[in-house]
Amino acid sequence: MALSISQKIIASHLVSGEMIPGSEISVKIDQTLTQDATGTMAYLQLEAMGIDRVKTEKSVAYIDHNTLQSGFMNADDHRYIQTVCKKHGIYCSKPGNGICHQVHLERFGIPGKTLLGSDSHTPTGGGIGMLAMGAGGLDVAVAMGGGAFYLIMPKIVGVKLTGKLPKMVSAKDIILKVLQIMSVKGGVGKIIEYYGDGIKTLSVPERSTITNMGTELGATTSVFPSDEITRQFLASQGRENDYTELLPDDGFIYDENIEIDLSSLVPLAACPHSPDNVVPVSELAGMKIDQVCAGSCTNSSYADMQKLAAILKGNTVAENVSMTVSPGSKQVFAMMARSGALADIIEAGARVLECACGPCIGMGQSPNSAGISLRTFNRNFEGRSGTADGQVYLVSPETAAASAIKGVMCDPRELDVEINIINPEKYDINDNLIIPPAENGDDVEVVRGPNIKPFPVGDALPKSIEKPALLKVGDNITTDHIMPAGAKILPYRSNIPHLSKYCFEAVDNAFPNRAKAAGGGFIIGGENYGQGSSREHAALVPLWLGVKAVIAKSFARIHKDNLINSGIIPLTFKNPRDYDLIEQGDVLCLKHIRAEIEKGENVNIYDKTKNMKIELLCEISDRQASILLAGGKLNYTKGN
Repeated sequence: MALSISQKIIASHLVSGEMIPGSEISVKIDQTLTQDATGTMAYLQLEAMGIDRVKTEKSVAYIDHNTLQSGFMNADDHRYIQTVCKKHGIYCSKPGNGICHQVHLERFGIPGKTLLGSDSHTPTGGGIGMLAMGAGGLDVAVAMGGGAFYLIMPKIVGVKLTGKLPKMVSAKDIILKVLQIMSVKGGVGKIIEYYGDGIKTLSVPERSTITNMGTELGATTSVFPSDEITRQFLASQGRENDYTELLPDDGFIYDENIEIDLSSLVPLAACPHSPDNVVPVSELAGMKIDQVCAGSCTNSSYADMQKLAAILKGNTVAENVSMTVSPGSKQVFAMMARSGALADIIEAGARVLECACGPCIGMGQSPNSAGISLRTFNRNFEGRSGTADGQVYLVSPETAAASAIKGVMCDPRELDVEINIINPEKYDINDNLIIPPAENGDDVEVVRGPNIKPFPVGDALPKSIEKPALLKVGDNITTDHIMPAGAKILPYRSNIPHLSKYCFEAVDNAFPNRAKAAGGGFIIGGENYGQGSSREHAALVPLWLGVKAVIAKSFARIHKDNLINSGIIPLTFKNPRDYDLIEQGDVLCLKHIRAEIEKGENVNIYDKTKNMKIELLCEISDRQASILLAGGKLNYTKGN
């Protein structure tokens, strides 16, 4: 039987199940990555499972999110991560070494391997032919301990690329076009694979821009072949021995097909407040802007930085614009300095930030009130920038730089600039900020700061639950809505009680007090509930506040898994129109919930306020049912 690239990787790593779309499978994980906003919790969970030494081929902890040290909290968490890594066999990338996805691509990613990361943009690794997937920290902790990763076998969507990109059109415009076609929920339950002659014109950094932002489709992951271009990239990183050719079999038939002629693409922009709200830049030309932020794990490669520098060289950022640039890694930053690109960017008036996520997660550089910010990032969710009414547009590096000079949204094709970026035959390699683990972890003392608090653990599922509907929200609620990021909140990622004060802050700031006063309850949601970041805090904090179940029209994959792992029941309306029947404040009763979960039956919920019954679905596997019955994955893992 002909197989696709991802099917070949799954087949070679399959632990349980059959590769039938829609059925549960589990796969062996070769590599893991964490970042510091999710890593502290993941390592606390690893310790709670009693794992002495990780069982993966390579596990790496990156410190790239909480690098603003305005108090002791972040610095303490960094010290904890560094020491726990030293003890348990994990490599640690220190602050300043770069963004996890960029560095992992450069130094650790291997074609044909599986990678599980506690960050939703882990699919960046698909740019070199990995099966790279985002997950909650507990799933990553289990994988580090040698456990398999469970997922629903996805359908395979083929995106055929033909032709060649025109001048001033880039890989960012390719993925924006895919988002325009598929939407932010069009990739749910699917893997996106790219093929066709057009991929031969794209470098590994360009491919990784596309797989990185493929996360916004809701896809399980995105994958490019591992071919001669992949070999050249790995050779340039001094890692040619890691190369393996990986191509789809001749005659493989994709479940769905999309075809994009690269030569027909134009510069695109995703308008507020969704990555799929895409229009041509030409339709926005002349719109006054306030800020430009370049970088992030989507567009911070050496080639992207060189494009920025080439456009900015000899020009000045407009007086009405504040511009920042975040290189993706120390490698990129150092090579920019040696090439002169850094000087060109500085002389143009851009503010160069450290090699970290920074503005992408609201960690500084929030725009002014109602400010229009152009960003080469992957998300423009409402409030994510740190400014509640900020208007964020997602664009390519070319559009960002051209607009920064003009002071208004500008189609970069209007500039008379020749850009001819050639990827280096050899990148500068210096891994001195990557700390290897100790040979004997027994000699290492793990250092914990006072901000690290115990994480909540669910109780075994009771026979029945009767609680109020604490909150009712609409479609496409993101994990940023549930548990915001930003400089004010991120330092408390290891302090769930403190974080709870901000749960649903952007939606209803009275929610935490209401939840505590009621002793917990239910959340009612619309379509695609929990899209966005993989942060399991969006499940752990509601658990701490007593949330027993979320009833929605549909769920984003990672968040649904995180809810189950936390012991919160994810339920969907059998008839989506029933969503309209429940109001916030209604008293709801799951009379036979434990028996229904045990037997795999549909769930009936009774609205006691309105005296009516609503039929729900609990679409989970037998394994996930056992996790819910145990009160969460940690209880389940300890008991097995």
